[in-house]
Amino acid sequence: MAAVSPETPLGTEAPPFALPDPAGVVHRLDALRGKNGTVVAFICNHCPYVVAVADRLGPAARDLRSQDIGFVAIMSNDWTAYPQDAPERMVDFAARYGFDFPYLIDESQEIAKAYGAVCTPDFFGFDANLKLVYRGRLDESARMPGPKDAKRDLVDAMIAVASGQPAPTDQPPAMGCSIKWRG
Repeated sequence: MAAVSPETPLGTEAPPFALPDPAGVVHRLDALRGKNGTVVAFICNHCPYVVAVADRLGPAARDLRSQDIGFVAIMSNDWTAYPQDAPERMVDFAARYGFDFPYLIDESQEIAKAYGAVCTPDFFGFDANLKLVYRGRLDESARMPGPKDAKRDLVDAMIAVASGQPAPTDQPPAMGCSIKWRG
């Protein structure tokens, strides 16, 4: 079922986390944050909305990191009910799409709930002080491949913030499959 991210108040502080990647290495928000901001993306492997943007996530993350903005993705789905999202499949998915950023497992689903994530993909952009400045979609062609000059909402907003400008007030919501919550 498709879901749209609700509004989370700008200025909300990023909840801390310590989550493992599929190899069991634990990553902490404090170590992943960038000097100029941080993006936390909630994604999974099987959602067609995620698959539609997956090839653009790696380039977006690289562009953001070039501006000292950290990038991390978190998988919070119940993979016992959706085995396509299991940790071993996360490794294959990340390799297929060239992810060079941490892709972490939120098995308890506590982090997704703490952030207010409701769909995949769901993007949260934080400033250097880990205050929410962007909550919305990756880009204007978020649901299908689009033109190469499509507006890159997330990247543009975060680069503006990194350069000392305010994030845009027009933040189109993310849209995707609902997070698959445990029973």
